[in-house]
Amino acid sequence: MGELANNREEMTGAWAIKADGQDCVSLVDACKAQGINFIYMAEDTVIPEECDVYVASIGEFKNQSGEAASRASIELPTEQIDLLKRLIETGKPVIAVLFNGRPLAIPWVADNVHAIVEAWHPGVEAGNAILDILFGIINPSAKLTTTFPYSSGQCPVYYAHTNTGRPGGKSKFTSKYLDTPLEPVYPFGYGLSYTTFLYSDLQVRKEHEGIRVSVKVRNTGDRDGTEIIQCYIRDIVAKRVRPVKQLVDFTKIPLQAGVESGVDFLVPYKAMGYYDMSMNYVIEEGEFEIFVGGNSEDCLSSRFWL
Repeated sequence: MGELANNREEMTGAWAIKADGQDCVSLVDACKAQGINFIYMAEDTVIPEECDVYVASIGEFKNQSGEAASRASIELPTEQIDLLKRLIETGKPVIAVLFNGRPLAIPWVADNVHAIVEAWHPGVEAGNAILDILFGIINPSAKLTTTFPYSSGQCPVYYAHTNTGRPGGKSKFTSKYLDTPLEPVYPFGYGLSYTTFLYSDLQVRKEHEGIRVSVKVRNTGDRDGTEIIQCYIRDIVAKRVRPVKQLVDFTKIPLQAGVESGVDFLVPYKAMGYYDMSMNYVIEEGEFEIFVGGNSEDCLSSRFWL
């Protein structure tokens, strides 16, 4: 379903200025080439009941993002939400393939569809790459490099924000919204695969060159996969207000189903400093916090004194 499923020109994105869209493989092209039993519908019409699963191609056209293409509202168009609602009413599984050049505000989609494939504007082999993921030929491992808000009014929203003097809480006079959650729909670093990973036994110790951070990661699913382990740090108190989290390192490891592996980071002491008001780089004595996890929100944490 959806025009973007059969539009080769839209696969390259806003920055491929001289690209020939006809060189691209759309989702419909890939289905035809691979002999998939499918029905394609571009327009809003009667939904075929004989389908086992519905794949809705939604999101942005390439000229809606990129240079000189700001948007005051980053919600999905009403007609795309209406299409998804009709598909969900069938009771069949619904997969949203999201084509976009920026984070979109998709709380309703996240709460109601069975799966989302974040495709961005994927390029020449778009259709083949998407089918590889949909049919499980490839077990995806990518993580979001941006934060997906609940609404346009949350923007700018990013994981490395500075802390307010009144963090959001139950009290009325704290920094929060009355009509939307404070947290994003999907945080920086978020991403799923066809397996699951469990983090445990976070250890932090001082060494000569920096802070040694160790953690155990287990593939708890029944399929081999690859996980991107992320390490963040926070300076609890400083002369200048510091971000609530800063990404200082990450690593990508393959894990067979049921296998556990140890992962080490060495965070150099220099990574714990910042530029003061006189633009001198300083590393201050004080309490720090280390976070390790699969995204910027779901982390194990430990504090230490530098």
